[in-house]
Amino acid sequence: MQDTDLFQLALGLSSPWMVTRSEFAAEDSRLDLYLDFPRGSRFACAQCGREGCAVHDTKDETWRHLDFFQHRTLLHARVPRVTCPECGVRKVATPWARAGSGFTLLFEAIVLTLAKAMPIANAARLLGEHDTRLWRIVAHYVWRAVEKLDLSEVRRIAADETSARRGHDYISLFVDMAKRKVVYVAEGKDAATVTEFADFLEAHGGKREAVTDASIDMGAAFAAGIKENFPNAEITFDKFHVIKLANEAVDQVRREEARNNFQIKGRRYIFLKNVDHLTLEEKEALSRLEAQNLDTIQAMQIRMNLQQLFTMGARSARRFLDRWNAWVEVCDLGPMKKLAKTIMAKSEGILRSIATGLSNGVLEAINGNVQAAKRKAKGYRTKRNLKAIVYLIAGDVLANSPI
Repeated sequence: MQDTDLFQLALGLSSPWMVTRSEFAAEDSRLDLYLDFPRGSRFACAQCGREGCAVHDTKDETWRHLDFFQHRTLLHARVPRVTCPECGVRKVATPWARAGSGFTLLFEAIVLTLAKAMPIANAARLLGEHDTRLWRIVAHYVWRAVEKLDLSEVRRIAADETSARRGHDYISLFVDMAKRKVVYVAEGKDAATVTEFADFLEAHGGKREAVTDASIDMGAAFAAGIKENFPNAEITFDKFHVIKLANEAVDQVRREEARNNFQIKGRRYIFLKNVDHLTLEEKEALSRLEAQNLDTIQAMQIRMNLQQLFTMGARSARRFLDRWNAWVEVCDLGPMKKLAKTIMAKSEGILRSIATGLSNGVLEAINGNVQAAKRKAKGYRTKRNLKAIVYLIAGDVLANSPI
């Protein structure tokens, strides 16, 4: 067997395509493979699929392929244009690469795999390509998959926001709670993003009237958007958002107290974590602080008590929430009183999340995936690139979309 036969088998080429020669340059760590077809070969029209079209002319093209061991590998071929009786002169589709890519399909598959596992900048260094070229690959497949999303069965949704960059720059995420996947990413975090999502939902087979539940944060923007766009949706506030708000109140108490108590400076996460998630050293530090009758310890206890709400059944939860509120009302901590006022104003939505079972950790898991996506998108250059990575990782849009 000649080396060209081996490479032809490895590339999976079929007639009329064949490997005609190879050039290996050890000093450049490079392998060049040249593909061609016999004179008189005929091809299918790439537009209508008509078989047996005669070659009109050819153009030389080159594609980056998977490395041969550590050697950079390039494919070269003269790509024909054919004369189709129906469509006129059309360039043929090569079986190893999509039109205009400059990379083989196998190389693009590796790029997508790496994009899920590491920042694009790291993948670019590993593959020896500029990151903008890899972003174009990711964008092509992700946005093609997003266009094909079928949202006809979406009934329960969740909406959340996350920062796109430092400062006040956000994207909003809309989740199909049943599939536990992000199905839409919008720029911004106002009520208009909900309208965008509603339009996107209907453009992809869904219906606004079919949405029965919406789990959102406790701000006014998403609530207004849900009421305007999803007339049959009951609004819920699940554990993730409730405890997030409680932690913000605890941290406000801590910051105020830290001005006059050096012992709690630099101890922020001790008060925000659950006790069973603390290290032994952190537990010992917390134990010492508990003996000092600190406002921050009281605030932490209020938050921990509130967390018990989500371990109860729907009937017990309302009575518990009333007792919790009565306790907080007599404390002297302004941020915690403000928290309690907000919680009671939103109590119907909070209790509904317990009754419907939407307080099930879906958003925590999604948020973890989104944070992972943001790390993978480090140096993402544009917000559109960030959105693409969120769709890729937290939306898993390529799960059923083979290259």
